[in-house]
Amino acid sequence: MRIVSLLPSCTEIVCALGCAEQLVGRSHECDFPPEIQSLPVCTSARLNPAASSAEIDREIKSLLQRALSIYEVDAARIEQLRPDVILTQDQCEVCAVNTADLQKALPNHPKIVSVSAKRMADIWADIQTIADALGVGVEGRSLLSGLKNRVVDIIQKTCMIKKRPSVACIEWLDPLMVAGNWAPEMVDLGGGRDLLGAPGKHSAWMEWDQLAGANADIIILMPCGFDLERTRRESVSLANHPGWLRLHAVKTNNVFITDGNHYFNRPGPRVVESVETLAEIFHPKLFAFGHENKTWARLGRR
Repeated sequence: MRIVSLLPSCTEIVCALGCAEQLVGRSHECDFPPEIQSLPVCTSARLNPAASSAEIDREIKSLLQRALSIYEVDAARIEQLRPDVILTQDQCEVCAVNTADLQKALPNHPKIVSVSAKRMADIWADIQTIADALGVGVEGRSLLSGLKNRVVDIIQKTCMIKKRPSVACIEWLDPLMVAGNWAPEMVDLGGGRDLLGAPGKHSAWMEWDQLAGANADIIILMPCGFDLERTRRESVSLANHPGWLRLHAVKTNNVFITDGNHYFNRPGPRVVESVETLAEIFHPKLFAFGHENKTWARLGRR
């Protein structure tokens, strides 16, 4: 089977299922595991990924207001690759190429498998859906069993915790956006209380007063598309706000940056590492997975 994956999480799922050799094309954002980076790139973005958070936000809103897709599909290249299956998503028009984009670019398209995760259960279901579509249903169930068991190992400890820290998860820094979808569930699984996000609901814009009013014990920065160091650089926009130093989490040195791009905003097998990361941050005396400075780091006061 010949597979083109246009979503990083789908690419990771394909590889976790043992089907990496069947991949013949990828999106410009697919970057893990490293060996897939030699595959032909079938998409591009109409915005500058190196721009600041505020500039990226303005570019995205401008494109959407003009009814333009944020992504371009290289239809000619996909046709040359002759895929049997194309993997994409319908969860967010900002995140990646969606089914409508593909159908417009490829009128005589091959089979399209589209995922649309909003909660943790959806992520598990999408893994099995892709496994079934690729004819490796048994491998899918085995992969899911291993992933779920790792989460259960965490739950067995966090379910006994009587005092959970209050948490604010921020998915975009300028303007502010609270993390939604599966993020609040991950906070709960990791032993925290999410104050701002709603499980299964899209991430929502918020005003500074909402963040200040929540005054969480812990603030987690997990901007979509940014790795650890990019998040550290972009955090300046928060640190420069006049109310930043008055926040409880800042005063107690409990602001953390994460690799939102590879973990928290990528609904694939590595969501388990995301849950482990949160458990390690919230309860360092109970958990030590070794993720510090890999998936997360403490943001020091300025």
